[in-house]
Amino acid sequence: MQFALRVLRGLGQVTFVPRALTGALFVVALFAAGWEYGLYGLGGAVVGTAIAALLGVERERVTQGLEGFNSCLVGVSCAVFLRPERPATVLVALLGCAVVTVVTAAAGRALDAWGLPALTLPFCAVASAVALAAPAFPRVWTGGGLAALPGPVELGAKGPGPAELAQGFLAGFGQIFLMPQWYVGAFVFAGLLAAGPRVAGVAALGNLVGMVTAGLLGTPAERLAEGTSGYNAILVALALGGVFLEFGPRTLVYALAGAAASTAFAPALGALAAPAGGHALTWPFVLTTLAFLAAARSFPTLTERGSGPAPAQAGPDPRA
Repeated sequence: MQFALRVLRGLGQVTFVPRALTGALFVVALFAAGWEYGLYGLGGAVVGTAIAALLGVERERVTQGLEGFNSCLVGVSCAVFLRPERPATVLVALLGCAVVTVVTAAAGRALDAWGLPALTLPFCAVASAVALAAPAFPRVWTGGGLAALPGPVELGAKGPGPAELAQGFLAGFGQIFLMPQWYVGAFVFAGLLAAGPRVAGVAALGNLVGMVTAGLLGTPAERLAEGTSGYNAILVALALGGVFLEFGPRTLVYALAGAAASTAFAPALGALAAPAGGHALTWPFVLTTLAFLAAARSFPTLTERGSGPAPAQAGPDPRA
């Protein structure tokens, strides 16, 4: 029973929420997208949590689910980018979930010297490596060659309608788990609501800021509806708006500025990721959050009450 709670907290920690109920709703979201995504995501969290426990990782980290969220995302990414029905993909996912535990420890040690958290950097590193290597292994590769660099996008004459905006808002939450379906995002948002109105509110504001920023920059309506403009902004807003900086009016504004920056930054990382299929993963969230947390030390109004960057990623206590 305790192990199951740790696994579910690990899924919740994808959005910094160490609550089993939130994790359970995220599991429902993944299975709503497809059995393969549910199995790979839940299985990834199980493998990561178990390996960390076997290796003697600090008990509190394992209990709070801090060793399960990166492995969960690695598992989901294998189901998305590779052929989930192939036994070889299962092997790749198991290996990736084991390796990400090691990368998590290494990244934590390295970034701890600057008092910064590892976030989802381990997931991004492992998933990017898998996507780059996959074309060399026909048993797992989905087919096709390397993606071309994205070309310029023409500004459409018609803006997004209410239905597209609503779909994009919900899909943004689903894209945290690489899922573009609006109903998956609805379950993810429900998981955030289960963590408390403040958490859900900050996440919703981050999503809206990301969508508005992308819209002002000319992102086509169909892309806004896919939710890719919002998920990094959601994670940045959560990280800076109450997890690693003390929640307050100033930090909320700072967090939303970071959310906008990550949205503008994302296409550049998408272009760099073109050889691996063009998916930026959560790299924009990771790099933007680390930069804003490092800079926060220079802004006393953000840290004067002891709300500076945490020495390592840790989910907050139950939030209101």
